[in-house]
Amino acid sequence: MKILIADKFEDSGREGLKALGCEIIYNPDLKDDALVDAIKTSSADVLVVRSTKVTAPMLEAGNLSLIVRAGAGYNTIDVKTASARGIYVSNCPGKNSIAVAELAFALIAALDRRIADNVVQLREGKWNKKEFSKAKGLYGRTLGLIGVGKIGQQMIPRAKAFGMPVVAWSRSLTPEKAQALGVQYKASPADVAGACDILSVHLAMKPETQGIINDKIFAAMRPGSYFINTSRGEVVDQNALADAIQQKGVRAGLDVFAKEPTAAAGDFDDSIVKLPNVYGTHHIGASTDQAQEAIAAETVRIVKIYKETGQVPNVVNICKQSPATYMLVVRHRDRPGVLAHVFDHIKAAEINVQEMENVVFDGAEAAIARIHLDQAPSSDVLDQIRNGNGDIIELTLINLKS
Repeated sequence: MKILIADKFEDSGREGLKALGCEIIYNPDLKDDALVDAIKTSSADVLVVRSTKVTAPMLEAGNLSLIVRAGAGYNTIDVKTASARGIYVSNCPGKNSIAVAELAFALIAALDRRIADNVVQLREGKWNKKEFSKAKGLYGRTLGLIGVGKIGQQMIPRAKAFGMPVVAWSRSLTPEKAQALGVQYKASPADVAGACDILSVHLAMKPETQGIINDKIFAAMRPGSYFINTSRGEVVDQNALADAIQQKGVRAGLDVFAKEPTAAAGDFDDSIVKLPNVYGTHHIGASTDQAQEAIAAETVRIVKIYKETGQVPNVVNICKQSPATYMLVVRHRDRPGVLAHVFDHIKAAEINVQEMENVVFDGAEAAIARIHLDQAPSSDVLDQIRNGNGDIIELTLINLKS
């Protein structure tokens, strides 16, 4: 198996992949057209990326069968095109949760004590204790979480260590789950925004979350409150955030932006960082040695299982429910040609197979095949299948939509 790694990737991960017997091509600087050419000429089976964008031309350039996002979010990958070409997309969820939560709290503390401004003035030779002695403090202030996945859950014990009560909303959060987590349940993101002093966003980038942090959310926030985003820039309406900073005195700590460079280093032009009371970092939430070692180990695990079994852990683009409307159940003797006979008749009837599995009973004398179809075979086709092979024991058609 040949693996192309087109981003910075830990030595331990590369050595782990080599130990599996994989051929490694490591070029962390590959981007855009250069990556298209590399996929085309390398004949790679697997592509490993971190922040590098994976576009349709890249997916169409070679014969990739698996893309591993060495991180949690996968919005930089053209998943739709990957799915259309039968390419698995997998990720490493939860492995960077602690690192991102640590950065979120670093931004919170930095905003409250204006640490960056302190540093700038000290480096300019200025002493301004009178100004920088002004801080609200974090103890007793309410932290609001929008998104309570693995990262959001890591925020909770850290908030409690600071003596901060927590209110939260997530699509999957219920009052019962909130009680178990030790947080106060809120019914909507706006309810969280209105009840907290510090609002921290921990949402995956999906069509339904794009721009979810909008003017209604910022309108609900208290004047002078803090806003933290370490998830994705696209979940926030940037104009609404800018208005809140300028009109409501909101302080913002941002690790992610709407217009990030594709390369690890380069020019950056986003007007949001030029506003007062905005602290920014360079999308480094997951960038600790601890997190990257954990992600590298998870990438090796994914490739190992795929290489040995054909199964893909953490796959994100397998249909949760196929469009099949009928299931043909074939109980049969475990003999050559039985399934070929079944599929020949299904093909002749121009019926598409959506999914199938064939399970063998103990002793390997008999098996049962479950074949998901996009339409029902006629009674004539069923009779031809049933009567045309003596190793078919029983044939059953089940309506999946009834």
